[in-house]
Amino acid sequence: MFERPSGGRLRIAMLVPPWYELPPPGYGGLEQMCAALVDSLVAKGHDVTVIGAGIRNGTLGRFISTMDEPQHLRLGEGLPELVHVARANDVIEDLGVDVVHDHTSAGLLTAPTRSAPTVATVHNSPATEYGDLLAGLNGRVLAGSVALVAISEAQRRLRPDLPWAAVIHNGLSPEAITGLLPPERLDGQPDDDRRHVLWLARFNPDKGPDLAIQACRAAGLPLVLAGKCTEPGERRYLSETIAPMLGPDTELVLNANRQRVEALLRRARCLIMPIRWQEPFGMVMVEAMAMGVPVVAMNRGAVPEVVRHGETGLICDELAELPDALHEVTKIDPYRCMAHVQQTFSADLMADRYEQVYRDAIQSASPTSAPAMAGFTPPAEAELDFWPTSHRW
Repeated sequence: MFERPSGGRLRIAMLVPPWYELPPPGYGGLEQMCAALVDSLVAKGHDVTVIGAGIRNGTLGRFISTMDEPQHLRLGEGLPELVHVARANDVIEDLGVDVVHDHTSAGLLTAPTRSAPTVATVHNSPATEYGDLLAGLNGRVLAGSVALVAISEAQRRLRPDLPWAAVIHNGLSPEAITGLLPPERLDGQPDDDRRHVLWLARFNPDKGPDLAIQACRAAGLPLVLAGKCTEPGERRYLSETIAPMLGPDTELVLNANRQRVEALLRRARCLIMPIRWQEPFGMVMVEAMAMGVPVVAMNRGAVPEVVRHGETGLICDELAELPDALHEVTKIDPYRCMAHVQQTFSADLMADRYEQVYRDAIQSASPTSAPAMAGFTPPAEAELDFWPTSHRW
């Protein structure tokens, strides 16, 4: 068994899904959060190896690729992630890390076979079949092998029966929190009614793009629908439900890259979140506020944890409240939005909290907490500083 460190530098394997590279070129709140976490952990003096897909590494950590191409065109399929996790587990054993931070769904199935403890962040809603999977693993896999982290109190409340180790909000990198008010937002009140409302999400009924159209049309305000539309279900929903609703007051932007998204945010009067589901976190709200853009959202899921009503946005209990809120939101001080993100959703704060969870997981690991791996011999202490050169990073 490895000697578990009680302080100082940690060797961390950051296992991310195989869909997008880090940081993502466009859509990818999970990947943006992971990139920020890696950079902050490295800056704190830890050794972090990112295990993902593709050939580009935009983080300060080492990078090992399990497949040459990101698998975003197969997002939603099970096999690409299973293959990725199987290859990643071999890499993890070669690295001899202190802890594995797993952001995949399939990785939890194999966590007990790892010689190092696993910290797993739940990025999806546990009110779905994914929650049933976690419940099915509880007691046999999660207990003793995995420290489960929720990204909001709202997410944790959906499945209080699960063995949550912590609740840690996602954070943004210092580069994303610019600290500079976009000059477009200093033009003055006369321009406010000409600014567009921005909806930024994937094309899915849960995200309410149809409700955004209805609210903006009732308010007499222009709307930009900027959405991810790559999966068959998303394309079908756009074609059958959203396209017939479009008019001259609504601009459609599909699969925008990061630069395009930032430009849209800088010119927006607000971000609208007319969600129908219990949002586990909502990274896009943090991105907007970081640029001084307030949020108008429905009171569902983690929205009240992310947005401060009356200070960084307006939270509505009823859909009928949205049109008026879209006009009232211009009274929000952009500087308060930015300060809120700097104080509450920074990458350094996120990294500090995860570091404590890592150390707790390492401390609680014991020879009986996970089944022995047949044929596996832990490396000698002197081998722990060895990084294999046979893998790409």
